[in-house]
Amino acid sequence: MKRILITSAVCFLGLSMHGQYVQDYLKAADNYYKKGDYASASAYYEKYFSKEDKNRAGFNPYTPQSVSQKTAASATQQELALWNLAESYRQLNYPEKAETYYRRIVEQSREKFPLAIYHQSTALRALAKYSEAEAGFTAFLQSYSTQDEYRRSAEREIQNLQFIQKQLARKDLKYYTVSKGGEAVNGTGASYAPVLFGNTILFTSTRPLSSEAREKVYTNRLYQAQYAGGVISAVNAADIEQPKAMEQGVAAMAPGGQTLFLTRWSQNENERSAAIYTSQNRDGRWSDPVKMDESINVAGASTQQPFVTADGKYLFFSSNRPGGQGGFDIWYAELGSDGKPGMPVNAGTAINTAADEEAPYYHDASATLVFASNGRIGMGGFDLFQSKGKAGSWTSVENLGYPVNSIKDDIYFLSLGSAKNMLEDVWLSSDRDAACCLELFSLKKIRPLRQISGTIVSCDGSKLLPGATVVITDPSTGRQVHSGTVDATGNYRFTLEDYQPLTLKAEASGFIAGSLQITVPADKESESMTVSQLCLVPEPPKVNESFVVNNLFYEYDKSQVKPESYPALDEIVRMLNTYPNLAIEISGHTDNKGSDSYNQALSEARAKTVVAYLISKGIDPSRLSAKGFGETMPIAPNTKPDGSDNPEGREQNRRTEFKVLRN
Repeated sequence: MKRILITSAVCFLGLSMHGQYVQDYLKAADNYYKKGDYASASAYYEKYFSKEDKNRAGFNPYTPQSVSQKTAASATQQELALWNLAESYRQLNYPEKAETYYRRIVEQSREKFPLAIYHQSTALRALAKYSEAEAGFTAFLQSYSTQDEYRRSAEREIQNLQFIQKQLARKDLKYYTVSKGGEAVNGTGASYAPVLFGNTILFTSTRPLSSEAREKVYTNRLYQAQYAGGVISAVNAADIEQPKAMEQGVAAMAPGGQTLFLTRWSQNENERSAAIYTSQNRDGRWSDPVKMDESINVAGASTQQPFVTADGKYLFFSSNRPGGQGGFDIWYAELGSDGKPGMPVNAGTAINTAADEEAPYYHDASATLVFASNGRIGMGGFDLFQSKGKAGSWTSVENLGYPVNSIKDDIYFLSLGSAKNMLEDVWLSSDRDAACCLELFSLKKIRPLRQISGTIVSCDGSKLLPGATVVITDPSTGRQVHSGTVDATGNYRFTLEDYQPLTLKAEASGFIAGSLQITVPADKESESMTVSQLCLVPEPPKVNESFVVNNLFYEYDKSQVKPESYPALDEIVRMLNTYPNLAIEISGHTDNKGSDSYNQALSEARAKTVVAYLISKGIDPSRLSAKGFGETMPIAPNTKPDGSDNPEGREQNRRTEFKVLRN
């Protein structure tokens, strides 16, 4: 009995010690989570769940933190820990891990955590599980009735998924090349926000300063490297003072390379506070960064991600300061000749949304503002968008599309491209190929020549006009862009670097010259476009010129027109409609069979029948007249030289003509 009691006591002691270890893990995890140290929090939550005893008591040595106003108060300690673990991985941009734990929450206690299926669906989208993600967002909308940003975001996410499918099917993907930067730039930790000046590139990274274990602290710092031939090498920490309590990076260089703008931030509990600092290059060394004044760094708000335009006139940045559209907005301030900024201006609703707009970049060559946003239809997370124009005047915002953007976060942009091809040579930051962190990617796009084609035809029955000439000009400059002759099928084609408004003029022998305006297509990146068909009007017949109407048949010895004659008469209708000023005389003629009076009356009756038909087709009677000439105007002999009958000649004389009276 004593042995049994001792054994039981040892087992109870072991269980108690094990339970205490479990609670210690949970307490440490919650403390790290409260401080915003999600990497440490996730590690201890993992330990908590791996060591948790199935028979654990409900003992809770401390009060766990409240996690979200969207979670039910009845959630158990274990459920709260699972939520915090899923949230930690979400904050770390680790969708694979986050989705695993959100899924468990949805399966076990969905009603207590209504946002779990929303975040799970976001993670599924990041994992390229589009159908599952769409089903998840749909289920979320069915169960979540609150009209707030989460509901609006879920509705937008469903649109995002449809946008993704369209982007992945683009026809021009063969012109893109995306390559992850080498190990020199993408080492351990995150690497992002590249800035190039001369042959030096600056970027921000969380890589450890040393490979020694005690130095493996993942702090954001500025690094500099050599840049040549598209290759980044010789990476070293930038020689800029950085306090231990501060994270530092996301920089911008003013023209001349003597003034550096950079972001510093600190993490206090779940609050992140960022501000922009400046540092001066003095004799090859950077001075201690100085915080910019309150015109830029408003108290109580975060200000970050500076960018200075190539002419040094504007400082762009992102901030959640008051007066914006919501979340982080793009702001800009005009820089004086002394480098001091004026009062910042919000970029307005043309650029900003109620969500976050960050990482502004201005490509001077193409006058394009590039920025990241998570508040517009896109691939998911942060996408890169563009807007043409200048400070205070922006065109409609366009998503840069796939593969510039991915289904994860794409943010921070640097272009070495030309005015006509901003994407010719780009560096950007993305976590598309990483489990958790931003990395630097090189992107290059070849822009194929745009092919424009069309057809020149005759307006008279849309007949082809091989040999017609075309001349294409730029109406803004008068410069000739293309000239040539259409082929046997009436087609012409030419190429341009970019679509632009053009004027096309075409000419053909016997036809009036015609022209049309070529406009820019809705899809500016399409490889080809077909211009509307241009028809040329035949030149009108001359005054007093007469024409025999062929294939016009009457009932025998009568004035009624046979139905098979209608196509020939319809050609006259078409001609009269083509030339609205044209007036004609319809004349009837007979052979010499019968009396003169009979032939005269028959020819007049037949001419009037034709005029009546033309009027029935909508031709103004004032443009028409009818006249009979009987047998008085033969065009062939009615008899042969020997006096015998000439049937062929008489057939030619039995005719109807029209003569132009006015054109």
